[in-house]
Amino acid sequence: MASIVRHPKNFWIGIIFLFFGLAAIVLIQDNEMGSAGRMGPAYFPTVLGGLLALVGLAGIIRAFVGRRSEAHDAIGTFHLRDIVIVLGAVILFGILMRGAGLPVAAFVLVLLSSFASKQFKLGSSLLLAVGLAIFSVLLFVKLLGLPMPIVGPWLGGA
Repeated sequence: MASIVRHPKNFWIGIIFLFFGLAAIVLIQDNEMGSAGRMGPAYFPTVLGGLLALVGLAGIIRAFVGRRSEAHDAIGTFHLRDIVIVLGAVILFGILMRGAGLPVAAFVLVLLSSFASKQFKLGSSLLLAVGLAIFSVLLFVKLLGLPMPIVGPWLGGA
């Protein structure tokens, strides 16, 4: 049976983006919107949710136009192991952020997340993790002045 959807990946990604964009708008609607000059707590999530919904709508529309490309656009397998690894790394980041500090949390996040890739190489992953840990401290703590612990209480910090 022939489907009118020519690009299934674009269609399902569009559905996911549209769902999350609209969900953000609906879930934040009880807060004050404000204006562009004086943004309320709902302003940024609403604008971001709207943009995400527009990207999703564009993806859905794109799924119905153009030539059908079955070989390059087939939906692949569901990689549950990789999803669990990345989700676990993000949860561990949240736990380590308060206890160990930003550099340790960022290092663990990058190293564990890279383990989910089929092209995982320990040397390059370690180099990337160290570089991004340093970059995150420089950007978020030093340049932006965000109150994030560099050394957490688990490691003898404040």
